[in-house]
Amino acid sequence: MKVLPPTMRENKRYIAFELISEGQVGREDFIREMFSASGSLLGDFGSSECNMRLFAFEGLNGIVSCEREHVAQARAVLATITNVKAKRVAIHVLGVSGTVLGATKKYLEGAVIFSPEE
Repeated sequence: MKVLPPTMRENKRYIAFELISEGQVGREDFIREMFSASGSLLGDFGSSECNMRLFAFEGLNGIVSCEREHVAQARAVLATITNVKAKRVAIHVLGVSGTVLGATKKYLEGAVIFSPEE
């Protein structure tokens, strides 16, 4: 099967976020919760149109990819995530970019993680 040329591929946007949590959160647990929130908020059809994928997740920062036309829905899904494995969490969206490199350079390099203890 041939690879689609760039002009025929679907356009994506990359949402950079920071995770504020009570404890350490695993990648698989976060993915499970993200898909659960997407299914309950958007339904099966809306979830498939939004096409959310966890692109990168390291420590408390991450990047989620979604379709260009459904950035608002993807941000809403991230806002509805409040618990991951019985740990309270909050997701702060740092910004949206058209490329992974742009999202990393603009929003994740030098990102200050909010710490409620300080």
